[in-house]
Amino acid sequence: MPKINGNEIRPGNVLEHNGGLWAAVKVDHVKPGKGGAFAQVELRNLRNGSKLNERFRSADKVEKVRLVQKDQQFLYEDAGMLVLMDTETYDQVQLSAELLGDRRPFLQDGMMVVVEYHDDEALNASLPQKVTCKIVETEPVVKGQTAANSFKPAILDNGVKVMVPPFVGPDEDIIVNTETMEYSERA
Repeated sequence: MPKINGNEIRPGNVLEHNGGLWAAVKVDHVKPGKGGAFAQVELRNLRNGSKLNERFRSADKVEKVRLVQKDQQFLYEDAGMLVLMDTETYDQVQLSAELLGDRRPFLQDGMMVVVEYHDDEALNASLPQKVTCKIVETEPVVKGQTAANSFKPAILDNGVKVMVPPFVGPDEDIIVNTETMEYSERA
């Protein structure tokens, strides 16, 4: 694994630090009036989700880890385990549904999921950025409500609540951003 200097750490980098795998969430380069410059890095543990704030000086060396990304197709869920199929080898693998966290309701049959592996251990899974969902329940349209930033609550077919513009009604398909879990556009 390549070693990088402490001032080369960027958000999204995966580092091996203190015997664990950590993802850099936020990086602030600080140059105090007295003393040398350093990078203040917020790290998130990829195995248990704990957070850590660490200072790295430019002379500090850290190991940068490369994760292998594989496209896998979601087949079904069984007892809290997601069954995915590797699209190249057609091997089926079982992963914990907790890898997706609060984005789990957006997973649909046959959807392609990008899974990041370190050796043979799955560390992260990401859904497509935009997913089409149907609105099950929302408030009726109020005439004269033309404020640019007015939104109303809506419940989707997967049980997730999102805020939608006033012109969107029940039984309409909308596109939801899975990263921010917000309304994106009409389908």
